[in-house]
Amino acid sequence: MKKLTTLIIFLSFVSLGHCQLIENLRVGLEVNAAWYNDDKNTGPFFDSDNQDSDKHLRANSYLKLDYDFLKNFTATVQLESYEPLALLNYSPNFDGTNLGIYSLNYRNKKLEATVGHFYEQFGSGLILRSWEDRQLGVNNALLGGRVNYSILDELSITALYGKQRVGFKTSDGEIFGANIEYDLSKSLGFSESSISLGLSYVGRKQVIDVMNPKYNELTNSFSGRLDYSKNSFYAGLEYVYKSEDAAVLAGQLINQFVNPGSALLINTGFSKKGFGLDATFRRLENMAFFSDREKAGNIYLENNVNFTPALTKQHDYLLTNIFVYQAQSQVVFADPQLTEVGEIGGQVDMYYNIRKDTPLGGKYGTKLAVNASYWSGLKGNYDFNNLSYDVDYLGFGEKYFSDISLEVRKKWSSKLNTIFYYVNQYYNQRAIEDNFSGEQIQTNILALESMHRLGSKGKSLRLVAQKLWSNSDNHDWIGGVVEYNFNTKFSIYANDIYNSGDDADTTETHYYNFGGSYTKGASRFSLNYGRQRAGLVCVGGVCRFVPEATGLSASFLYSF
Repeated sequence: MKKLTTLIIFLSFVSLGHCQLIENLRVGLEVNAAWYNDDKNTGPFFDSDNQDSDKHLRANSYLKLDYDFLKNFTATVQLESYEPLALLNYSPNFDGTNLGIYSLNYRNKKLEATVGHFYEQFGSGLILRSWEDRQLGVNNALLGGRVNYSILDELSITALYGKQRVGFKTSDGEIFGANIEYDLSKSLGFSESSISLGLSYVGRKQVIDVMNPKYNELTNSFSGRLDYSKNSFYAGLEYVYKSEDAAVLAGQLINQFVNPGSALLINTGFSKKGFGLDATFRRLENMAFFSDREKAGNIYLENNVNFTPALTKQHDYLLTNIFVYQAQSQVVFADPQLTEVGEIGGQVDMYYNIRKDTPLGGKYGTKLAVNASYWSGLKGNYDFNNLSYDVDYLGFGEKYFSDISLEVRKKWSSKLNTIFYYVNQYYNQRAIEDNFSGEQIQTNILALESMHRLGSKGKSLRLVAQKLWSNSDNHDWIGGVVEYNFNTKFSIYANDIYNSGDDADTTETHYYNFGGSYTKGASRFSLNYGRQRAGLVCVGGVCRFVPEATGLSASFLYSF
């Protein structure tokens, strides 16, 4: 703490005493706080992680400073505080106040070098991605060193070494990596099209504590990528191979259950004025990859080396996010009827704008968007007793999830816009959640939204009505949102969802929220009160579980 105090005093002196230094200093402050209270419907407040239910006040605070000096150098520090405790269901490794991130970076036209914490991604992230998302409670920055050098305009090489951040500590496992990006267009004489090649290597080395291990301390993974584009067409192919490693079942390393992993990703699309089509196919087999093997499947998303988000439509409405798909990338042998080693499937997106002054387009035109996704397990033979499996490479097994959605956006006048949104979903609760009593849930969801502009300077009223029908007696939801914007700076809202089904955990409980926000320049303050439904919170296809809770929350963001 003495070091932190000295750092803060020094930075304050620099900021207040030297105008030139202030010009080179960038500051970002974020505070997210909550007071959790007892509720007769959601129950008394209780933190199952900390066993400390009397501490109702929680806060996550971040102060990030970036300072540019000597033309090519940048120093970064991020001070983090989780006092008196971190927000509910954040990892207990986020505890107290300390430096979370610190680094020194050098950059010129050809070379970039970093010592300290850094973030990196190779390709789509199937082999490596380190990143930060404060909403999800993810920060798996690497602590070590990274060098990127552009040998030619079309060729660059990256090399790195580090240990992943885990709270204010680091992982036991070490991460090695190298990446090559080569634009082949010039070499092949392409002038109207582009083709690029990517090659990556990532190794994870961790000491083995078991007797007579059947796997190595060093796990190697290799990736190859090829991307092509011409005019309105594009296509990409990525393949990843991961060497043999022990599976983790129910938190335990299984020495006799050792297998390699692989991933295949294909993406292609076409777009022109008023029309767009995008299709993605992905196959994952035993692709859970953690800097510490034992952390496989942890609920806090810690120690993830690679990035395997759910490739499904990211919906915007409350009821469309009750049954959310999570990518199934790891091995699960829970019982003879619940065995998984990955997933296979894909999604298709289509956009079409109906022209103005046509019977369906009307005066302002109409925008259509259709999305469809389908995901299943890998078809094959699973031997539960002998902990072995043999799967077909392109075989589709048990269905996990499907989602079909239609969105119609219509502008009726200069002051009125509407959205019609329909979703049909299939959700295999048993397979996705590893829930032995899970259902096969089919839903139809309808959302109607209208935005009314009430004058100049951003004044508007937004209304949303939602309904979910299900084949399950446990789920019959209805919801709504009212949002009023006084101007571009100040807005208030209220929403509520209600389940009239028989689910013992949610039935006849109104999950309401109301609050508002005020923005001025680079500052934003928000205040909200309400109930949080137990379930998944997802950002960009990555999800984490949050418990049921009731309380008052506030956030403040400021940067200069």
